Amino acid sequence: MSYKAIGDYGVIGDLHTVALVGLDGSIDWCCLPHFDSPSLFAAILDHKIGGHFKIAPVERGNARQMYLPETNILLTRFLQHGGVGELTDFMPVESDEPGYRPRRHQIIRTVSVVRGEVRFRLECAPAFNYGRDPHTVEIKRKRVIFRSPKSLVGLATPILLKVREGMAVQEFTVKQGQSLTFVLEYLESANEGNLFASPQSGIDAFQNTSAFWQRWLGQCQYSGRWREMVHRSALTLKLLTYAPTGAIVAAPTTSLPEHIGGQRNWDYRYTWIRDAAFTLYSLLRLGFTVEAARFMDWLNARCHDLNPDGSLQLMYGIDGRRDLLEEELPHLDGHRSSRPVRIGNAASTQLQLDMYGALMDAVYLYNKHGSPISYDLWVNLCRLLDYVCDNWEQPDEGIWEVRGGRHHFVYSKVMCWVALDRGIRLADKRGFPGNRARWMAERDRIYTQVMQRGWKPHIGAFVQHYESEALDAANLIMPLVFFLSPTDPRMLSTIDRTLEQLALGSLVYRYEIGKAASDGIEGEEGTFSMCTFWLVEALTRAGRLTEARLIFEKMLSYANHLRLYAEEVSHTGDQLGNFPQAFTHFGLITAACNLDLALNVKQGSHTVARRNRSHALAFRHD
Repeated sequence: MSYKAIGDYGVIGDLHTVALVGLDGSIDWCCLPHFDSPSLFAAILDHKIGGHFKIAPVERGNARQMYLPETNILLTRFLQHGGVGELTDFMPVESDEPGYRPRRHQIIRTVSVVRGEVRFRLECAPAFNYGRDPHTVEIKRKRVIFRSPKSLVGLATPILLKVREGMAVQEFTVKQGQSLTFVLEYLESANEGNLFASPQSGIDAFQNTSAFWQRWLGQCQYSGRWREMVHRSALTLKLLTYAPTGAIVAAPTTSLPEHIGGQRNWDYRYTWIRDAAFTLYSLLRLGFTVEAARFMDWLNARCHDLNPDGSLQLMYGIDGRRDLLEEELPHLDGHRSSRPVRIGNAASTQLQLDMYGALMDAVYLYNKHGSPISYDLWVNLCRLLDYVCDNWEQPDEGIWEVRGGRHHFVYSKVMCWVALDRGIRLADKRGFPGNRARWMAERDRIYTQVMQRGWKPHIGAFVQHYESEALDAANLIMPLVFFLSPTDPRMLSTIDRTLEQLALGSLVYRYEIGKAASDGIEGEEGTFSMCTFWLVEALTRAGRLTEARLIFEKMLSYANHLRLYAEEVSHTGDQLGNFPQAFTHFGLITAACNLDLALNVKQGSHTVARRNRSHALAFRHD
């Protein structure tokens, strides 16, 4: 095997974890039983010892991938002279009810041939605990048992397999009209008696899983332009949701590099308050109020467990745990030799004041469009607002989690303003008690300071931090959170400077490495996809719709073949960073909704415009 590009994968999942399936039919990443569990297959991080589960034709040919309509069921088609084979992959979803513990975690793979005959090869080579734990292999008729000291994996097959160097292998021929189903099942404890204890047929599992995804997507209220892109992004966000708690992971992978061969490799399998709060907003926009409510439950639990000073940790485990100790795995090569491979994330101990703005904005909107928040939650939110009042003047590490020291980031100050502004509005709407006078005074102080120290007249833009002259694409969010009018001359100038200095066509850098705050890591990175969608929204709100649409349409072309995005895009158009990334798909959804509305209004589509305008007005912060 060799490394595939990050974008050469599709993703399947069961709302507890996911698997990445390559165009060559190889599952090269899967952590079981949860997103942040140790990996079982990790060939994407080490193609020699990481582990994989591949089913593919012996003879090389062309391959294509697609999702079955309105589902997260993946079909890989192999095109050869002698025949056309198909591989259908999915993970059965038993339930998405909070607290539900599934009886099993399975990956079901069905091989079929629609023309001629195809000879396939199966290789199942697990590598438990990131390849650190040894395992044994045992064949029992048409079942293979992989046993490590802590867990057990079984593979049920319709064919006899062989054991070779710790993996199960076999070649087999499938003729036109035939299909074979392979079921991989994981058990947390080495209790072989529970393996395949309550079997369901592959057909039943397929039908139930297909119905689940189609039923879920049927709740989506978006019917505008780019509908298929928005639907795929919504399905991706659902895949990144941990059903038992409602937590949303930033991405289901770790250490996929932001630059091939570089050191910018981080573990994203956790829940960032900021990212999840933005995601909640996009789910509300599409009408998924149940998912929004479940995340609010998770958030409510975190707010009942504040730090002694009234603050939140910026990220948590999907089960709410705080300890996310970062360590390196030197035995793994890293994706295309991009080292180090990291698990855990030391950024969890950073100070990132911007997250309180994202959180309060999400709570404000949920209170308006979901369900009224409880008084007990409000009491804890008051503690957070007081914390913002006490600490907004501190320097912090900012949204980009720099590791080169704290600064007075303009984006962080703006989002502290958002936190207090939404708290005041929420108190007024609900009649909640609170220290309004102090909140208003500090909110106004923040605004004045940002306008005086964050704006650099000789540059014609808001800068990254007060001591800097470098631009930061995060400042494009100002009109999106109603800090500044979208047509304010300072905002229009900032947009123009961003287009000149940070944009390459439709691709936008976060900031200029070398000129901006040091992030403590050497090397380059790609363009940041979320920043492109922020630029689209800023242009849209400024009325520059021709520019906004062209950039948006171009950005859509940078998605992979399944309409999925990683965190970044390289100079050559390849996906970079952890994949798929929630932040990017959230950005696509909100940019599409706002741009579609603006275009409808401009074109005078009165019926559509009235319907969309009423929906959009409901999301104003009045």
